[in-house]
Amino acid sequence: MPLLKLENVTKRFGGLVAVDKVSLEIQAGELIGIVGPNGSGKTTLFNVINGVYPPEEGKVFFDGKNITRLPAYKRAPLGLGRTFQIPRPFGSASVRENVAIGAMFGTLADKVSVDDSLEIADRYIELVGLEPHKDKEAGTLTPVEKKMMEIARALAMRPKLLLMDEAMAGMNPKDIDDMVKFLKRIKDEENIAIVSMVEHIMRAVAGLAERVMVMNQGAKLIDAKTEEALTDPRVVEVYLGHPTDKSKWRSEVWKEGKDWDE
Repeated sequence: MPLLKLENVTKRFGGLVAVDKVSLEIQAGELIGIVGPNGSGKTTLFNVINGVYPPEEGKVFFDGKNITRLPAYKRAPLGLGRTFQIPRPFGSASVRENVAIGAMFGTLADKVSVDDSLEIADRYIELVGLEPHKDKEAGTLTPVEKKMMEIARALAMRPKLLLMDEAMAGMNPKDIDDMVKFLKRIKDEENIAIVSMVEHIMRAVAGLAERVMVMNQGAKLIDAKTEEALTDPRVVEVYLGHPTDKSKWRSEVWKEGKDWDE
């Protein structure tokens, strides 16, 4: 039984079809990339999975349960965690307090005290490398540190599935490589599935995902193993706007880890 299953999910905003009959299955412990050009429907799909938007059509199942109409706050205790492209810290609270909130409202909700939550926070703060900053106000952190704190907060929820929205946007190549290694490690250590949404950072997609779903104009274009998906002629044309030699695309972009925009 898949951990997450989408059946013909469709989301409209007026006459705009933002997500068009998307079906997807994710197994426990998988590391999946969702990619596509701007406006392809990735964020809307995340919001449907997360419970921000209900779909007009289709169904969402999580861990065998139909959660299609379940609000976001009821999905978190089931084990569905999320980070956002723009971190959303409680700026005047400490890093430790911010991360502890994840423990209070995740799968351990109503099972842990405030003190227990703070102890859980300490573990994940150390895991993401923010231990020296744990007593600082979250609003004083650098952008990269805020992203790491948000990841720690999501992990403190003890999720079964972690949705990561543009976690590597704005990072330099070294930080991207470090993040890829980190995500692979926590996927194994924490035994969770990770779905990472990435727009243009090729080195992140190629280094991170075991499987990739490519979206275009709200629909699923392809769902396959990473290299197969990213070298598919339809995917190349979507990104470049024209077909190109497959071997040249692979050698110049895939092997060297350049960004889509390059």
